[in-house]
Amino acid sequence: MRRYVRLALLCLLGGLCSLLYAAFCQLAGSGHAAAASGHLQRDWMLQRAYVGGNVKRGHGAAGLETNHGDHHRRRCKDVSVSNWNPYWMLPSDVCGMNCFWEAAFRYNVTKVQPAEAMHLAVVACGERLEETVTMLKSAIIFSKTLLHFHIFAEDQLHAGFKEIFNTWAFPEKFTYTLYPITFPSENAAEWKKLFKPCASQRLFLPLILKHVDSLLYVDTDILFLRPVDDIWALLKTFNATQIAAMAPEHEEPRIGWYNRFARHPYYGKTGINSGVMLMNMTRMRRKHFKNDMTGARLRWGELLMPLLKKYKLNITWGDQDLLNIMFYHNPESLYVFPCQWNYRPDHCIYGSNCRESEEEGIFILHGNRGVYHDDKQPAFRAVYEAINKYSFGSDLVQTLLDPLKLELQRTMHTYCGRIPSVFLKQLTKSIEDIYNRTPKGG
Repeated sequence: MRRYVRLALLCLLGGLCSLLYAAFCQLAGSGHAAAASGHLQRDWMLQRAYVGGNVKRGHGAAGLETNHGDHHRRRCKDVSVSNWNPYWMLPSDVCGMNCFWEAAFRYNVTKVQPAEAMHLAVVACGERLEETVTMLKSAIIFSKTLLHFHIFAEDQLHAGFKEIFNTWAFPEKFTYTLYPITFPSENAAEWKKLFKPCASQRLFLPLILKHVDSLLYVDTDILFLRPVDDIWALLKTFNATQIAAMAPEHEEPRIGWYNRFARHPYYGKTGINSGVMLMNMTRMRRKHFKNDMTGARLRWGELLMPLLKKYKLNITWGDQDLLNIMFYHNPESLYVFPCQWNYRPDHCIYGSNCRESEEEGIFILHGNRGVYHDDKQPAFRAVYEAINKYSFGSDLVQTLLDPLKLELQRTMHTYCGRIPSVFLKQLTKSIEDIYNRTPKGG
């Protein structure tokens, strides 16, 4: 009998000690949690100060964002919360706090982080200052999220960009960084003269902008008729192998250039156009590319010069041809978006051949071959001049949309001018959306 009494007392004593230990750990964990919360609150305040516009325009975003994921890895070991003990506690060297509280804390931190900026890059040389500024203006007009412009320009253009941006007092809409034109020193002259001056700069963006995860590159002769947010959202639709997105060079093979004249490999049936290129640059830097020069797969930076040496006598469109060759050998890496995201004169010069634009309108207008500045395609020029003449703060309907409608009526003698709805449908919707987002009386 005494033996059973002693056993019961031992069990009772053990249970009491376990309860005291759990209470002590819970108290210690709450102390650690308060300290961690304080650290993360300070990190959050720093990040909020940056995103709120306290960094001067012109200094860029490199290295200034606070990474809460890195902070958490420094604070805690990487142990799944499924490794819990009977008292619902994580090990003391993992987080030292209540497992349920920790999960909720992580969730709340994620929810309060402000939206990151969308990164847009352009390369401007020669007489392209006005054209580039008009493109950037179209991006600012319609976009909903903070934009950061990465502008690669010849030195003599930098002062012009700064002077114009100083008159655009919208720190909540955009920030920018100006860069010089730079190529690898050993082959700089060869890269610079490839196709158009400075055009091949885009090939080196993943190597130069190492701190940027994703980027939208556009040519200077691009006009946004829809928020940048919408093409930026396509990044989330990439599958596991896709690293970039572009549109086909042609929809109609009978007028295609690559399938009729190319002397090198090209993507798909008609090739791809690189005037609008959405890039997950983290994936681009990590990928090892298949190629036709060696059995070994090469990284992006290792691939460029060998490609140029092999094909420089066979390429016509410079860096775009090199991209076609790359994605010919790595087709699984490309996301192809419809022609309305890169609408060019080729889509209407011989009659309409971009079905998606007929249904929903043009999302991004690409005035290649200088059509914004001559009389060959007056419909394209009309859109360019309407956006170029628009002044920030003016009524978008009265000073942009209505004048454009009148001007498009004068272009009906051309194939492109005979389908004014493709130029107006999405633009009208984008302007309506802006007014719907504007607070009443604002």
